[in-house]
Amino acid sequence: MRPSGRQLDQMRSISIETGVMRHAEGSCLIKMGDTHVLCSATIEDKAPSFLKNTGLGWVTAEYGMLPRATNSRTRREAAVGKQGGRTQEIQRLIGRSLRAGVDRSALGERQIVVDCDVLQADGGTRCASITGGWVALRLAINRLLKAGTITSDPIIDHVAAVSCGVYAGQPLLDLDYPEDSVAGTDGNFVMTGRGRLIEVQMSAEGASFSREEMLQLLDLAEIGSGLLVSAQKAAVE
Repeated sequence: MRPSGRQLDQMRSISIETGVMRHAEGSCLIKMGDTHVLCSATIEDKAPSFLKNTGLGWVTAEYGMLPRATNSRTRREAAVGKQGGRTQEIQRLIGRSLRAGVDRSALGERQIVVDCDVLQADGGTRCASITGGWVALRLAINRLLKAGTITSDPIIDHVAAVSCGVYAGQPLLDLDYPEDSVAGTDGNFVMTGRGRLIEVQMSAEGASFSREEMLQLLDLAEIGSGLLVSAQKAAVE
């Protein structure tokens, strides 16, 4: 029995509210159970210097957690004076994942920055950030298309992410914090709307895992990704 009472292959409730920030070109508030992430996309008319005269655009991301997103207060990284290694790793993952769903030549020499701010954390914040970040990115690109700034849609496919793991010897979909904190195996799966893999992060937190267990988690991830893509489609239509 899962602590939440969910079935092994059951996602937490999914909610994506769009247009939650007045000034951002694209924004949404994604809720996956008690994990809530505010995502916004900002269009910059200039690409990074390393892409000058290449005709290619860029999508990047920044990630952060509010001090009381967790049970105890975490100091703002700005107050500490530097980003932690976890923050850097997660925002690079978000950026890589979103770029995989974009035709950068169709985007042109401009940059879109996706900001993901965790308001409340209960496991799976990086997955929620990727899923909600795609929605914010989609809405920002819709503005470029509507304005005629670009003529070809650079979005190749949906991008969504979900966590899976082995808890109490059972493979589970969409881990919340009580499960994630003690899971024997923990994995994050980033997938496209067509079911193709962008990135897989898996590690044995306790005992090692078998190939069969890895495939069981992949099967669960495909279920979860499909549900998340459906939520994305409903949010942007």
